Amino acid sequence: MKIDILDFLGISDQICPMHVVIDAEGKILAAGPTLKKLRPETEWVGSSFFDIFDLSRPRWVQSTADLIKTAGSKLHLNFREAPQTGLKGVLAPLPSGQGAFINMSFGISVLEAVRDYDLTSADFSPTDLTIEMLYLVEAKSAAMEASRQLNLRLQGAKIAAEEQAFTDTLTGLKNRRAMDHILNRLIASGRDFALMHVDLDFFKEVNDTLGHAAGDTVLQHVAKLMVQCTRQNDTVARVGGDEFVLIFEGLVDRIQLSGIARRLISSIEEPIPFGDRSCNISASAGTALSSAFAAVEDGALLLHQADVALYAAKNAGRARHFFYQPGMEGAEAS
Repeated sequence: MKIDILDFLGISDQICPMHVVIDAEGKILAAGPTLKKLRPETEWVGSSFFDIFDLSRPRWVQSTADLIKTAGSKLHLNFREAPQTGLKGVLAPLPSGQGAFINMSFGISVLEAVRDYDLTSADFSPTDLTIEMLYLVEAKSAAMEASRQLNLRLQGAKIAAEEQAFTDTLTGLKNRRAMDHILNRLIASGRDFALMHVDLDFFKEVNDTLGHAAGDTVLQHVAKLMVQCTRQNDTVARVGGDEFVLIFEGLVDRIQLSGIARRLISSIEEPIPFGDRSCNISASAGTALSSAFAAVEDGALLLHQADVALYAAKNAGRARHFFYQPGMEGAEAS
């Protein structure tokens, strides 16, 4: 019994929207609606199958007769014209040698096809799992993006929290906790460094006469001066009310350190404006060197030495800078 191809077109369009029907000569008799959407300018009916498609596998196929012999095997093909979307297909011969029915799908190129041709669920068979796969891919992509954004926010929050934990909120300098961390790291590394303890002179008078707002202004101003007087890799920390510690990594030259202290003290002595008033303070400093007398294994010892030198400078008249020397403890006590 001869099959009338037209009897099957309506059903085929619904359940196999990416099919072609060819006759025994390879001429296309019908094409599914999705294929027509992919190539809307193509005259499908009457065109040769091999003029539209390039069959890459099986490689031995050279003619329509060879193509029909592939019945039941997977076909690998793509459009000859750009975009050369990759397709998969399977052929079923029609009875009595009338030709063949070839059903196609996108295979792993479905994502590119949906993007290139703006396909929707209506372009696929209702039983095609492609739509479910696309939903899963989209859901996975959305979940991965949400996870990435969450990780970025968490990382940012962690960095911000760590930064806040190591930062003096008033001046923006490192705080005591940060100084301890950096000091321990330097001692563990064995690198030479200098630690300068700076204390503001007459700061209490500013607070008592002009108020704490003036005191905060002074501290913020002094913090900027200290940053300007130090290198980018140096550490400037506020460790108390009007106490600061400067750590100079890799710098133990006394002449250079004395110059830094001198410039810093001189700049701090400049009047600091506060409204229509001026705040007048000075600073005293004491410096201890990590390798001046013996290898330092305890940051607290170095801090103590710098503190002793600082108070020796204060006792000598303030606005001065001293290096720690053995025996200073006795002079401080006297």
